[in-house]
Amino acid sequence: MIKTERIDRVELMRTFVRIVEAGSLSAAAKQMGTTQATVSRRLQSLETLLGVKLIMRTTHAMKLTDDGERGYQHAKHIIDAWLALEDGLNITEDEPVGTLRVRAPHAFGQQQLLEPLLQFLSRYPQLSVEWMLNDKTVDFLSDNIDCAIRVGAEVDPATVSVLLAEVPRSMVVSPELLAQCGILTHPEQLSALPWIAVNTFYQHSVSLLHHRRNDAITLNISPRLSTDSIYVARNAALAGLGVTLVSSWMVEDDIACGRLITLLPDWHASSLPVHLVYPWARYYPTRLRKFLALMKDVMPQVTGMRGVHDV
Repeated sequence: MIKTERIDRVELMRTFVRIVEAGSLSAAAKQMGTTQATVSRRLQSLETLLGVKLIMRTTHAMKLTDDGERGYQHAKHIIDAWLALEDGLNITEDEPVGTLRVRAPHAFGQQQLLEPLLQFLSRYPQLSVEWMLNDKTVDFLSDNIDCAIRVGAEVDPATVSVLLAEVPRSMVVSPELLAQCGILTHPEQLSALPWIAVNTFYQHSVSLLHHRRNDAITLNISPRLSTDSIYVARNAALAGLGVTLVSSWMVEDDIACGRLITLLPDWHASSLPVHLVYPWARYYPTRLRKFLALMKDVMPQVTGMRGVHDV
């Protein structure tokens, strides 16, 4: 007989919702930082309290019962209401509390956004942030994150996507490699050069626009090196391995000092949009709303960024 006295019913419902959204008890346990036995025990306790079977389990599969389907929807609404109550009662002068889980691109999160993040934490001493750097596609449920900063990604209609700014890009090469290549007068000549591809954004072709005429051209390229790191692309370009196309902020000093040269300055790649993305919900905690307000304010001012309304 499972004891039901003094059980935190909200925690039981949170565990049930996490099981459903994670897809298994083991995945839910991993996301919640607990054991599968604990998750299973909480599920049994909730089923005992409600007097119904919520989930049918076999060795290889898990399926919600009809009661489980209804229970999941009710549990989501109750948890949202409870979060709103907790948030409202714990806030002093609209100060956020708790932990905000954010994913950001590696280079962006290490360098461009670190100072605004530190200022954000200094402003709100009762708030903690899990700052996870990863360039892969976001899965809010399985990754257990609140929001993500995405650069260059397509907007997902299943999420809320707020356009914050744009990242201009530069096409650069080392002076030594450029001297070997000879005079370049037209973008079609770029196809014959060695390339360093940033495979998050381009792999076997590059699209360019003319600054004044709006002419467009797409070039096939054969990368000597393909990487998902703009740090690696920049350093390989400095070493003379090939031409690369990276965020302008990354190579601004290199260009100013002559370590890298801008190729065909009349031609440029389109800027990459920067979005803050988070899942749809009936209630958003103050910590997420405050972070969104911060990003809207600081992103266009971050070095190398361009506001979405800038010419």
